[in-house]
Amino acid sequence: MPNLSRRGALKLTAGMAVLGTLGLTGCGREEDTAAAKASAKPVDDSPATGTVKVWAAQGDADVLEKVIKPFKAANPDVTVKVTLIPNAEYYTKLQSAIAAGKGPDVAQLFPESQAQFLDPSILQAVPDGLVDPDSFFKSLWDAGVVKDVAYTVPWYAYTYALVYRADLAKKAGVEAPTTWDEMVPFFKALQGAGAGHGLAADNGWDIFNGQDVAMYAWQAGGSLLSGGKWTLDTPATVDALKYNASFFTSGVADTATPTFLDAQPYFVSGKTATMITGPWVVGQLDTAAKKKGWTASHVATAPLPAGSSGSVSFSAGGSWGVLAGSGSADASWKLVRYMAEPSTQVAQYKAYSSLPAVISAWDDSAIKDQPLLDAFLTQLKNTRAFPQVSTWQQVATRMGKEMEAVAKGTATAEKAAANIQSYAESLGTGAK
Repeated sequence: MPNLSRRGALKLTAGMAVLGTLGLTGCGREEDTAAAKASAKPVDDSPATGTVKVWAAQGDADVLEKVIKPFKAANPDVTVKVTLIPNAEYYTKLQSAIAAGKGPDVAQLFPESQAQFLDPSILQAVPDGLVDPDSFFKSLWDAGVVKDVAYTVPWYAYTYALVYRADLAKKAGVEAPTTWDEMVPFFKALQGAGAGHGLAADNGWDIFNGQDVAMYAWQAGGSLLSGGKWTLDTPATVDALKYNASFFTSGVADTATPTFLDAQPYFVSGKTATMITGPWVVGQLDTAAKKKGWTASHVATAPLPAGSSGSVSFSAGGSWGVLAGSGSADASWKLVRYMAEPSTQVAQYKAYSSLPAVISAWDDSAIKDQPLLDAFLTQLKNTRAFPQVSTWQQVATRMGKEMEAVAKGTATAEKAAANIQSYAESLGTGAK
């Protein structure tokens, strides 16, 4: 799997909360939406020409030159210049470049944190017929759509699922949990089979933990935003906070749990036995164990246990957008179209283990024959996009901090939910 983590490739989102929103307070105005739709003209099949400047964050894009080599061979009159930028600096530099009118033609974005860019003054609308929206995981496509206008095209995908020690589960005689009520007993059974703690809860008490609360709130039947208003002080949010806290109050997780850098070694050693995490972990555990084949004989995966409204996770990954100021729009969209083809996304998987955002690409034997990925495919079909508002990152960060108080017993879930709602209302949504 890619060398990603929610505090790795996604680390760049944390700094976004204190950054400006590029003047997006008018985002979604009707006249802008109409103009965006009118500008989304079809792209033909003629060869691409000119120069396309691409900016991307280091990580999955490290192999981009290799993956687009066939595109350049098929389009000899186009020059593609790829600039890789460190993850932690990526959005900051992109925002600054856009504000100065010096942005690239094509920019990598992240479905879970791209809301601030979804505006016709920043990104061009996806041309009619460029790709088939139904070919992607729905939530990934929806993450780039505002008022029926699509601004981004999904590139790779991930979500969260359970990754657990199958050998310890077998020893304990238990199956993977399928409901909330089964979670703590499952973790305790793994502890009884020798694990130090049943769950390795990755706690920074920050934006990323806040995303977990959001995920649990969906599972409990809640929504985060409705009719343009925050809906966070709800029974579903309270249930989500209590559910998360139960991992700590029951003793199956520790509030001083290992950070993400230590999570895999702890998992391999048996100090912990389960992670709620993304698919990149699957490909990294052999390295952590320093033994080829360790993962296949010790690990299993399963979709997230269901709350009262089912097993729902969030959609995340990478996407592409063409900037409004691009002077090479035609060639840029042809490159984006190429990167959205199933064969290209399979090539990206083979080069870097980035899982495809195009559903049909999962039928390729390179992916289909990886049984530990099955749970992630199942989960990706049941995901939602985070709110498409510029203040979501700040709200998620506050959610993470409030959930710490509940987990440590210094605040009730009801009080924490009220605090989150109050804070979110003070920020608004960044829109007029």
